[in-house]
Amino acid sequence: MSLLVTVVAFVVALGVLIVIHEYGHFIAARLCGVKVLRFSVGFGKPLWVRSAGRDRTEWVIAALPLGGYLKMLDEREGPVSQEELPRSFGRQSVWRRIAIVAAGPAANFALAVILYWLLFVNGVQEAKPIVAAPEAGTVAAASGLQRGETVLKINGEPVHSWQEVRWRLLRTAVERDVARLEVIDERRNISFRTLDLGGFDMQGLEGDPLARIGLKLYRPVVRPVIGRVVPGGVAERAGLRAGDEILTIERNPVRDWEQFVLAVRAHPAAPIVLGLRRGGQDVVIELAPEPVESRGTRIGRIGAAPKIDPQDQRDLLITIRYDPLTSARLALVRTWDTAAFSLRMLGKMVVGEISWKNLSGPVTIADYAGQSAQLGTSAYLSFLALISISLGVLNLLPIPLLDGGHLMYYMVEILKGSPVSERVVELGQRVGLTVLLFLMAFAFYNDINRLLSG
Repeated sequence: MSLLVTVVAFVVALGVLIVIHEYGHFIAARLCGVKVLRFSVGFGKPLWVRSAGRDRTEWVIAALPLGGYLKMLDEREGPVSQEELPRSFGRQSVWRRIAIVAAGPAANFALAVILYWLLFVNGVQEAKPIVAAPEAGTVAAASGLQRGETVLKINGEPVHSWQEVRWRLLRTAVERDVARLEVIDERRNISFRTLDLGGFDMQGLEGDPLARIGLKLYRPVVRPVIGRVVPGGVAERAGLRAGDEILTIERNPVRDWEQFVLAVRAHPAAPIVLGLRRGGQDVVIELAPEPVESRGTRIGRIGAAPKIDPQDQRDLLITIRYDPLTSARLALVRTWDTAAFSLRMLGKMVVGEISWKNLSGPVTIADYAGQSAQLGTSAYLSFLALISISLGVLNLLPIPLLDGGHLMYYMVEILKGSPVSERVVELGQRVGLTVLLFLMAFAFYNDINRLLSG
């Protein structure tokens, strides 16, 4: 079922983003008087074709769904009758061509703004910004942060959820700056903590970067009671059942679920003996955790989840909701900040400050689509907004074959007073294709690595 959800969520996300992007080009072309011959979702062999509108535009769904395109009337790509020359793309002023090309990425940014606005107006349920006890020797521990403290402000700006804390600290960490946190403890005492992120290692952002500075989300102490076992997993095959209470592991007492997880992780493929209490009786079970790779380390896993008290979970959540005007402003700010951050990250990749391992391909995106869809509508819409922004930023990069490459040619045309020569365009297309193929290959390589490492 989860695989089906992942596939459906990925196809829906891809379809929505492609249609919105190309429809931006389509609307701009129509407003500028350019005739549109084909609107295609996907590349390759057409699977579905329909002609509609006064220009009999072909609406196509093609076999390869990783993109789409808009084919406009243009004498450089085919013969155009004399009476239709004014409606050719190539006969438009440079400013109209810029408007048509830029409309695609602009539509993606507009979609993100709309989605964020909907989320802010309807209310988003997120985790409260309460911190767990930081590990010794980390930046968070050095700052004096204590378990159970709630973050109120970061560098003077209020935060309301753990997601906001992650976002602001990640931006600060990438800039290797200092974060000043205003926190309040369980006794309502307010304190200030300073996180010096000047030495933040930006290699390996593919994991949880905030965990590396010792900052983790607070979770209540969970009793070592089995709530669910994964069908076909080690736990089920060994005979563990929902409701079993873990008393000992290798004859060592187990206090909470976290201690149990750490012990299991420390015994990949090594037999361990569990002491259980089941229905008032003591039971002994032996099993060998399945070995898996996680961030370059071999760990054990048995496929079991704890029994969670729903009230404990509700107490740690907060619903964030704003009025329509405030939501619009925040949606614009979130979209702008995310786009600017994406560009900074790409720039740091180019100069080598950040690892190229952070580049994700369709497999990782599909995985995130499935995970967000299973978390609920809000999570999926937030995922769509983020990917829409990423698509808009990617298409604005000055790489030939992308919208940004065409915009670059038009800027040169404005400066020199004449279009870029066909020879330059041809060479640019070859370079652009090489760059895009390299990026796609690297993204797929990263995807495969993530799958193999678990």
